[in-house]
Amino acid sequence: MSYLLQHLHSGWAVDKAILGEEERLVVIRFGQDWDETCMHMDEVLASVAEKIKNYAVTYLVDITEVDGTFPEYSKMKTQVPDFNTMYEFYDSSTVMFFFRNKHMMIDLGTRNNKKIKWILKDKQELIDIIDTVSRGARKVVVQLQLPRTTPLRTAIDYPTLLCPC
Repeated sequence: MSYLLQHLHSGWAVDKAILGEEERLVVIRFGQDWDETCMHMDEVLASVAEKIKNYAVTYLVDITEVDGTFPEYSKMKTQVPDFNTMYEFYDSSTVMFFFRNKHMMIDLGTRNNKKIKWILKDKQELIDIIDTVSRGARKVVVQLQLPRTTPLRTAIDYPTLLCPC
């Protein structure tokens, strides 16, 4: 499903996407297109892209480029080495949020308030997170509680938005 969303192939393209968007939240999935967890996350992102298009834009970044047909046997080259170092991409799929050239930090109760490192299978949960981050970024709110819509949430109980100030 990664073919449904726009890909960024270099650090320059990522910077341009973050800097170029003034009114909408920039949602970027960093990972490997051939990885199964990334494929699942791409499906969820693609399914909500139409619903969030008024206040968020979604991009995909393949952090490694594969030279060859089979990823496990071929040589890999890092696509965005600066971002790999700065944001420590060690997981197979990472979703990050940017607004007006600022990295939006979110507290999801996992001690890592920079990114989402797991698959969100519930589309409405992802929409709620993106909506909350977008509204909080526009208002520059120090902390913002995400509304709890389902009785059991996957690794998210009471997320808070942290101001990038």
